[in-house]
Amino acid sequence: MKQILIAFDGNNFSKGAMDMAVQINQLVPIHITGAFIPQVDYRKLWNFSGADPGIAAPMIGSEHSAEVEQNIKTFENICEQHRIKYSIKKDYLGFALPELKKETRFNDVLFLGGESFFSSHGDDMNDYIREALNQSECPILVIPEDFLFPRSIILAYDGTASSVYAIKQFAYLFPELCNQSALLVYSDDKGEGIPDQEDIALLSSLHFPNLQLIKLDADPEKEFKEWISEKRRSLLVTGSFGRGLFSQLFRKSFVSEILQQHLLPVFIAHK
Repeated sequence: MKQILIAFDGNNFSKGAMDMAVQINQLVPIHITGAFIPQVDYRKLWNFSGADPGIAAPMIGSEHSAEVEQNIKTFENICEQHRIKYSIKKDYLGFALPELKKETRFNDVLFLGGESFFSSHGDDMNDYIREALNQSECPILVIPEDFLFPRSIILAYDGTASSVYAIKQFAYLFPELCNQSALLVYSDDKGEGIPDQEDIALLSSLHFPNLQLIKLDADPEKEFKEWISEKRRSLLVTGSFGRGLFSQLFRKSFVSEILQQHLLPVFIAHK
């Protein structure tokens, strides 16, 4: 049984994250830990990563306590309606980053609602994602509020260990989704072959039996953006930001554009 952590901030309730959890529970039973976090200034939040565990991030205000309690009731009702096992964490006392980091240590995956956690970060989103990823001790699934449950899985591969690690982590965590059609995508504008193609094809095909390999040439960035914009019923799997060309695209703009446009769920894992 998977242990899924869903983080709700302030008076924001992520319907998308809950919908994803509910639909996964229909395939295999899960346990959800709902973390209800006070309203804080998230742009300053990760600056506390090296601080003393007792230091709290600056709160915006406590006027949303009634909304938080209502969110907790909504969370409980959804879990009970769908017979999902759950627990609640809410005593964060102003919320210090080490508390959420510790929660990720004891959960398999962290679900975040894209709009509620990332929409206010603008141009700083890439740096914020990188810091959030570095602090989390489990993979993260960022979910748009309005999404279609995936019918296919897109595996972003750039030849790095990070991208292979993400593919394995997703397969280990969500085997119930691995029988869907899967596309392993490599992007290159130098006319070179897929790195370690035989090895990555074997590994991926063992976990994803309906696998296709796709190599994008010409203008990889433009081609991939246009291609993925048509894959609204997909879930993207990617590693943390590495050195390959594909990773360069992700670091510069790609992940932030997908998240800001709320195109599709994005699974991100790192060692």
